Amino acid sequence: MSKQHDINRREFLRKLGFGSASAFSLMAMGPLQALASERAPLPVPEGDIKMTYRKQNGSGENISLLGFGMMRLPREQEEVDRLVDYALAHGVNYFDTAPMYGGGRNEAVTGATLSRYPREKYYVATKMSNQNQALWSFEKSKEMYENSFRQLRVDYIDYYLLHSIGGGGMDALRGRFIDNGILDFLVKEREAGRIRHLGFSYHGDVRVFDYLLDHHDQYHWDFVQIQMNYLDWRHAGRRGRRGGDADAEYLYGRLEKLGIQAVIMEPIRGGGLANVNDEIREQLRAVHPDDSPAMWAFRWVGSHPNILTALSGMNRMEHLEENIRTFSPLQPCTEAENELLARIADQMAGFPTIGCTTCGYCMPCPYGVDIPGNFAFYNQAVTDKILPLPEPSNADYAERQEAFIKAYREAIPAEKRATTCTDCGECLAKCPQQIRIPNQMSRLVELTRKRRK
Repeated sequence: MSKQHDINRREFLRKLGFGSASAFSLMAMGPLQALASERAPLPVPEGDIKMTYRKQNGSGENISLLGFGMMRLPREQEEVDRLVDYALAHGVNYFDTAPMYGGGRNEAVTGATLSRYPREKYYVATKMSNQNQALWSFEKSKEMYENSFRQLRVDYIDYYLLHSIGGGGMDALRGRFIDNGILDFLVKEREAGRIRHLGFSYHGDVRVFDYLLDHHDQYHWDFVQIQMNYLDWRHAGRRGRRGGDADAEYLYGRLEKLGIQAVIMEPIRGGGLANVNDEIREQLRAVHPDDSPAMWAFRWVGSHPNILTALSGMNRMEHLEENIRTFSPLQPCTEAENELLARIADQMAGFPTIGCTTCGYCMPCPYGVDIPGNFAFYNQAVTDKILPLPEPSNADYAERQEAFIKAYREAIPAEKRATTCTDCGECLAKCPQQIRIPNQMSRLVELTRKRRK
């Protein structure tokens, strides 16, 4: 193998973050540790905050346009406190969590860090994460709802969501929320003031999204959380998906017409819009030499007026600092910048990537496959133009495949590789992106299988 191929392989691994504290290693650390917050809170300044805010339509609350997604957090409570202290000190006041995050302990970690501050200084969002059919009964769902109050150490929840509607289609919607009476219960909880704002997060079958909006007069949704970024705006990543999805332009447009504000998840598409290839990076640098690709993606999202907040999973201080700079204050994209990003999206839509955002909902795999890690490796290889491999008849086929296989084996331990997948299908119902996960694992197996001479 040539020295140049070896350098490319090392650079490829570095971009993925393997060998460092990458998103995947953080996700694999297991349950978050230590729930006793001993770090004294910082004073939240009243003035000289440059953060951009949006007013919530119903209450007039000032919500930071940058929201803190708490799904992927550092392992230690002290480090979580440090991030939250910095965020609050710089104007971030919206914090999003869920019972299923962090191995089931994320709400407790979030509650431990936020409870050090006066209740009026922050807005907390959590969810009814009853995706497992064993939790569909009214009693189990209500138990989850009540436990969120205890874990978060609050007596009201600012923003409460039906979590990940769309997965499983209309049957799952009826089973999880309608037939068991839990949605009617949550509406009454909002009337009683224990829920301030009621909404839902959407993934998957657009018929479910449309049904809930068609019944807006009945439920009076205060907000809806959708996946939106400049790639999904018109290219919602249908490759490898099981259908039923819709472009973000459609989702946002429906909400805007109804006057329902959007909360945005995946503004940088699970990191994919931060780790663009060199060709795209140079196009962006030609306009703003000092702005990272992530800053471009956040600016694009924040430029839309019907957005209440855009969530970012900030588990590293450098990410938090850059995001705060981006939104303090936000500089909306110009028409020319929007046109540039639309052209880049068209380019990216031609990449044969897998629409995984590394959310980790599919995990743990009962057979030990690191599903998001495998997909992230594949997607980065496509982004860096390592894939697709040339035709087997090409002279450099064997050398390029060897380089790809070696990098893959260094990045993914043997017991976590695609070859371990048994096609059991347990992950399919869990994936909010509706990816045909076993099929994609089979593709990876083929890519890493050497041809016989």
